[in-house]
Amino acid sequence: MKPEIKAPLPGPKAAELIARDAKAMSPSFTRSYPFVMDYGRGCWVHDVDGNRFLDFTAGIAVVTTGHSHPKVVAAIKDQADHFLHMSGTDFYYSPEIELAERLENRILPGTPARVFFTNSGAEAIEGAMKLARFTTGRPSYIAFIGAFHGRTFGALSLTASKASQRRRFAPLLSQVFHAPFPTASRNITTDQSIERIEELFNTVAPPESVAAVFVEPIQGEGGYLVPPDDFLPRLRELTLKHGILLVADEVQPDIVCLAKGIASGLPLGAFIARAEQMSWPPGSHGSTFGGNPLACAAGLATLDLLEDGLMENAAKVGAQLQDGLREIALSHKDVTDVRGIGLMLALEFRTPDHAVRLVQSAFEHGLLLLTAGTRAVRISPPLVLTHEEAATGLELIASALDSC
Repeated sequence: MKPEIKAPLPGPKAAELIARDAKAMSPSFTRSYPFVMDYGRGCWVHDVDGNRFLDFTAGIAVVTTGHSHPKVVAAIKDQADHFLHMSGTDFYYSPEIELAERLENRILPGTPARVFFTNSGAEAIEGAMKLARFTTGRPSYIAFIGAFHGRTFGALSLTASKASQRRRFAPLLSQVFHAPFPTASRNITTDQSIERIEELFNTVAPPESVAAVFVEPIQGEGGYLVPPDDFLPRLRELTLKHGILLVADEVQPDIVCLAKGIASGLPLGAFIARAEQMSWPPGSHGSTFGGNPLACAAGLATLDLLEDGLMENAAKVGAQLQDGLREIALSHKDVTDVRGIGLMLALEFRTPDHAVRLVQSAFEHGLLLLTAGTRAVRISPPLVLTHEEAATGLELIASALDSC
């Protein structure tokens, strides 16, 4: 299968809807190009004018199992026939309990743990911030330059990826401090990052005042930046030394925050903590819609698919994509870096304008991409991507670069 662009973009139906959107919707959204979704299957999406595109965004890394995977859709329909909502804050239902058990076993195996479901990643971060303060009795937090943790006030206080996300929203939380994130792409070493944290301890954030360190094992919005292998273990060692909670999603953390693709497109987030950490009393935290039964049903189907081969597929097809991107970089001098793991990849360019031009050109060629960081283009297709679709995507990226 190949993309199919029938007429200049946007088509007439898309243009009409975009004009209506401009009058009805908040102007705060960052639409990169005039794509108006009609329907999608797997890694392919169709707009309202009948044009077909290969999707290398996955709804900003959300539709993990592809658009409208039949097993996920069937699970949602089956749950909808039973009931749509019964708040997990006040009542019990099996999809929520089963999903919590499976997440505990996957995220913190062999460790007594508990789960709190939310509607989004930002809500999971807010809950984790509350839990860290409740557990430690400490007021401060440390996060990293380039981090994106959300746009609500607490999460935004941790976020440090773009000035535009913070502009005109001050004052944010005062007891949040930032350290550089180590990555070869920015010539920052683990030693430099750890030294900066220790400098914070010695100057403005005494370690006994720090409740938690929040870290993305791979920075997403900040540019798909991968740290050195020794960074997370050394960060875990440092936090343990000072009794500080580590909020991450690997390396034996104290609290794990999840969202994005755990329900293949339905709104679901979660934070998972060791049982001794999540010991707050009833009423300390709640959510009307968190753990919605439809979202939990989708989450269970998503876990089934991930465990049935999609993680292995991401590694294999991701290696093919990364090799192909490196070949493309050799013949395009404006590409300065290729990085990532699995199907979470990025091309970095000399300037932000180069990245924007690629995204626009790719759209015109029938490929959906998005930028990340200041001058990178993220490549995050659904995990169902085939070798053939990856090859098509590489051809489209090469053609788009040649045209921009």
